[in-house]
Amino acid sequence: MMLLAAKMTFMEFVQNQLGQFFEYTSYANFTIGHIIMILIGCFFIFLGIKKEYEPLLLVPIGFGMLVGNIPFYPGLQIGIHENGAVLNTLYQGVQNGWYPPLIFLGIGAMTDFSALLSNPKLILIGAAAQFGIFGAYTAALALGFAPNEAGAIGIIGGADGPTAIFLSSQLAPDLMGAIAVSAYSYMALVPVIQPPIMRLLTTKKERVIHMKAPRQVSKIEKIMFPIVGLLLTCTIVPSGIPLLAMLFFGNLLKESGVTKRLAVTASNTIIDVTTTLIGLTVGCSTQATTFLTGKSVGIFALGAFSFIIATFCGVLFVKIMNLFLRGDKKINPLIGNAGVSAVPDAARVSQIVGAEYDKNNYLLMHAMGPNVAGVIGSAVAAGVLLAFLK
Repeated sequence: MMLLAAKMTFMEFVQNQLGQFFEYTSYANFTIGHIIMILIGCFFIFLGIKKEYEPLLLVPIGFGMLVGNIPFYPGLQIGIHENGAVLNTLYQGVQNGWYPPLIFLGIGAMTDFSALLSNPKLILIGAAAQFGIFGAYTAALALGFAPNEAGAIGIIGGADGPTAIFLSSQLAPDLMGAIAVSAYSYMALVPVIQPPIMRLLTTKKERVIHMKAPRQVSKIEKIMFPIVGLLLTCTIVPSGIPLLAMLFFGNLLKESGVTKRLAVTASNTIIDVTTTLIGLTVGCSTQATTFLTGKSVGIFALGAFSFIIATFCGVLFVKIMNLFLRGDKKINPLIGNAGVSAVPDAARVSQIVGAEYDKNNYLLMHAMGPNVAGVIGSAVAAGVLLAFLK
């Protein structure tokens, strides 16, 4: 009897230990929401690898979704929203807006503003595309979002992931995951979303307009641009300094000719590391319990709306400009889509669609003008929203 009792006690001990172990595994804590988010993460990875839609963004975000939606027993201090956890420490760069300025530093160091400097009126196209931001802001207000939330959602229309993260970290931290994923998703889908809109708004005659070759830009102009650009934009919108100052600083490193090592570091190592950390941690933040909400669905819908409006405004504005231009000064409306801030993908779309109708029409260099103007425009728009809403 004593042997049987001891055996029963041992079996109960084993069962209790196994039961306790099972409680600590993910299988005991899985919900249907976690499964949905893991499938979405796999889809993002598929788009990044198979379709090559912004793989540097979608692969880290998709993998982060897998990591963030592996459920665990509460209190293990491993979750991205748990203070002291390793992932939470890395996520501080997103929450506190440290990463976006570093991204802008790298963008400035790798961007050639010659196309914009050779034809300054192209900056107006970049400005026109920002109407998508304010259109989505108005729509979000109409749908019941608070003004600060509407401002953070509207910036998606700029097609600028770092700017969206920076602004949402200041105005609507609770919505940051949905806003960041939405912004990066639509950036990746530029080649899918924009071409139908461009074809719809243009005639065959407009699509084959050949633009005058851009003039040669002097070195002194390239050096002066980041200095003058900083003073002009940041004195008007001081709240945009964290992004605009880093953008222009990175460009000065590139164009000065004496800080090549710093420019290379900014445009390679710094931007690569920062992009990886942003993608992974933003993906991890999309935990099913906080991400799968009605607000998230609304954010994705409004993001698509703002992106479409931005593309519409950019193309239509070129058509309006052409009413006042003559001869070889006319602008091909197909570069209007490039007014959004998705550099250089939006400019590539201009070239690809233009080549469908005339293989000898090279629009890429011209499209880079409004494209880089869109980077500046989205940062200025973010500064305006931040000044009024924070």
